[in-house]
Amino acid sequence: MLFLDIGTWWNELVTVEKIYWSIAILSSIFFVFQLALTFMGADAEADVDLELSTDAEIEGDTGMGFQFFTLKNLLGFFTLFGWTGLGCLDMGLSLFPTLAISSASGLVMMTIMATIFYWMSKLTDSGTLNIKNALGKTGTVYLVIPAKRASVGKVNLEVQGRNIEMSAITDDEADIPTGGVISVLEIVNNNLLLVKRQ
Repeated sequence: MLFLDIGTWWNELVTVEKIYWSIAILSSIFFVFQLALTFMGADAEADVDLELSTDAEIEGDTGMGFQFFTLKNLLGFFTLFGWTGLGCLDMGLSLFPTLAISSASGLVMMTIMATIFYWMSKLTDSGTLNIKNALGKTGTVYLVIPAKRASVGKVNLEVQGRNIEMSAITDDEADIPTGGVISVLEIVNNNLLLVKRQ
């Protein structure tokens, strides 16, 4: 009986109403599904991180920029486009004002969503270590650092709230012994620091 009522209702709609109902219902289903995936983290893109032998990580990505044309935003556009269009038709507006208002509403929705996801991406913390933050930091020597870059030693220092161990060299005239306090002068490569004795 319910299906007969829906069939009767559907057959009584004019073509433009059928189009708007189809857009509204389909896009709403996909929109809700996509948002659920987003907030569960299932659609997050895998970040490419360089993992160091010292268990430190470097993140080369500076963050996601403002993205207007994405699947989420397009689904948001069509969802609001469909429902706004149905509201306009229900109020008795003709086709062109309905198209204009529903399109404008969809574009506003896209802008709002792009802005929300942009700011959400700025709030996320991937937990990866940016080795550039080690510059100027102080730490202690774990394994002796031979003078004049003769060999590589090890240092412990705190970067981004994490205690890490890194390989280090020095240009100092004398070896820096275990327990010595150092400061980081330069990042020689991704997993090697140039340090000096404090």
